[in-house]
Amino acid sequence: MTPAPPHLPWLTRGAIDLARLTAAVATVEHGAICTFLGTARRTSEGREVNLLRYEAYPEMAEKELAAIVAEAEQRFAGARVAVQHRLGDCPLGEASVAVVAAAPHRVAAFAACRHVIDAIKERAPIWKQEQFRDGAAWVGDPASYEPGARPPAAD
Repeated sequence: MTPAPPHLPWLTRGAIDLARLTAAVATVEHGAICTFLGTARRTSEGREVNLLRYEAYPEMAEKELAAIVAEAEQRFAGARVAVQHRLGDCPLGEASVAVVAAAPHRVAAFAACRHVIDAIKERAPIWKQEQFRDGAAWVGDPASYEPGARPPAAD
């Protein structure tokens, strides 16, 4: 049995280091590593996006991310998982979330990776705001659209 992966920060205000996440879960016992990167894209529902901004309740988000990873590692035999989610501003093309799952075989690695990103989207208290040329809106709350709105500067 391989030791547990070292703890890495669940949340970051900077760029996600995919190599560090991969190194945290990869061992010679794992023949498959599956990586998911969620990146900031230019369009959303037909509108041009200039920037994404993520907010979270950090203490709750970290606990939920840890629980999601623990579930995946228990559910998928031999899997080890690392996750990191960005907070604050996320420029177009950069990663906002990363999931790396290592397992002895590809089926478990793919399944663990999919399980984790789906659970993050469903359960983690992390919210995304899309910045447009003419305003901003929180994803999932169309009524939040504010013409000309700009979020406060990230911490």
